[in-house]
Amino acid sequence: MSSSNPLRDPRDRRLPRIAGPSGLVIFGVTGDLSRKKLMPAIYDLANRGLLPPGFSLVGFARRDWENEDFAQVVHDAVKEHARTPFREEVWQQLAEGFRFVPGVFDDDDAFVKLRSTIEELDKARGTGGNFAFYLSVPPKFFPSVVQQLKKHGLSHGQGDSWRRAVIEKPFGHDLKSAQDLNQVVHEVFRPSDVFRIDHYLGKETVQNILALRFANTMFEPIWNRSYVDHVQITMAEDIGIGGRAGYYDGIGAARDVIQNHLLQLLALTAMEEPASFDASSLVTEKLKALRAVKLPKELGKHTVRAQYAPGWQGGEEVHGYLEEEGIDPHSKTDTYAAIKLEIDNRRWAGVPFYLRTGKRLGRRVTEIAVVFQRAPHSPFDATDTQELGQNALVIRVQPDEGVTIRFGSKVPGTSMEIRDVTMDFQYGESFTESSPEAYERLLLDVLLGEANLFPRHEEVEQSWRILDPIEEYWDQHGRPEQYTSGTWGPKAADEMLARDGRSWRRP
Repeated sequence: MSSSNPLRDPRDRRLPRIAGPSGLVIFGVTGDLSRKKLMPAIYDLANRGLLPPGFSLVGFARRDWENEDFAQVVHDAVKEHARTPFREEVWQQLAEGFRFVPGVFDDDDAFVKLRSTIEELDKARGTGGNFAFYLSVPPKFFPSVVQQLKKHGLSHGQGDSWRRAVIEKPFGHDLKSAQDLNQVVHEVFRPSDVFRIDHYLGKETVQNILALRFANTMFEPIWNRSYVDHVQITMAEDIGIGGRAGYYDGIGAARDVIQNHLLQLLALTAMEEPASFDASSLVTEKLKALRAVKLPKELGKHTVRAQYAPGWQGGEEVHGYLEEEGIDPHSKTDTYAAIKLEIDNRRWAGVPFYLRTGKRLGRRVTEIAVVFQRAPHSPFDATDTQELGQNALVIRVQPDEGVTIRFGSKVPGTSMEIRDVTMDFQYGESFTESSPEAYERLLLDVLLGEANLFPRHEEVEQSWRILDPIEEYWDQHGRPEQYTSGTWGPKAADEMLARDGRSWRRP
């Protein structure tokens, strides 16, 4: 076969990307994230043949476990949550690389044991000294963990081997805390070796924003202020806070979702075409978009925060936020947040971006809706088009991943009546292979050292610069509104758009 055949070209993106010799250490391995997402994702990657034969997984936690106990915990998590079928031969090979280190984060002896465990795996499993450290722990423990890794010679590999740090959100509580956190981590790891997980960026449909915009010629000419009326970015949940009172109270919807997920979606929607899809080029264009974001002058009119009140969800009566177990009955934490932003550049000047997120809303959905301007002139009578809305392109991130285009079409019959219709693309119908979970893609990218789906610290800090003035305004002005559980949010959010002559979509 000729060497020019694309199937032999190592740069061919159609070939599966398989991680080289490596291992993963998970701090906080007993938590929900590890059990429900990380362990199943590791098995699914192995099942798809994307991990090296000697891949190793080390758990670190305050448990009196042996290696066999840890293997059983992983086994149970995989059986319950893995996306791909369980295969005994895959499991056996993977399980040979499992190790467990008991200890707490200020325990020097535990980190000495961790170092000897990694050295043993290098010899027994051929991991080559390449390890990623996944900090699935609250941010207050980051300094302890990274300093211990540095103290015990674990933060830098020998020779050509690598060491990387993986950090879960929240990336700080505001700009100052984010800068402090970045400084702590960058004192130990190089910025290029720090991977901040925003699991939304690992979703196929989020990556498809780039394909939709830059692999097609039909959208780019109208992706600007001359044709777009406004953009709505929504992340709605139909659940309450569950057992997360300790984490959620004092953080709220805006810090939990808008600062990271929704501002990242805004950046991908609004950015200019990157020179390439490497991490540096993507970050450059996303940062330009974020730096151009402009806050409205009257925050009271163009931002809304609220809390869910008692109501009905899924056929059962549910508590309000202030009645949830572990929540201060006087809490001012927002479970719903909506904000209006503008992007002060040539492409988007004057086009509002409306961002909203909330718990206990009508249904679970995440989408980006690009709503186009009405036709400047209509030869039709008003009665012909009275049921006609605005054209829209809707990117559905979850749960029914795909893209919908809404446009006007003539109703069959003798009269000229025009109504909205939709053309719908669904991932599940167009592709035979199911989409991998976001954590599969992100964990594999960490092991490969590909950082294009991970926010850099500059993006994190820029997002806080956008959100901090809004949070400060809310802190100084009264209490959140209330909205009935199972509805689409507070009346004030509808009024916010109505003042602009617009209305929220009902997904």
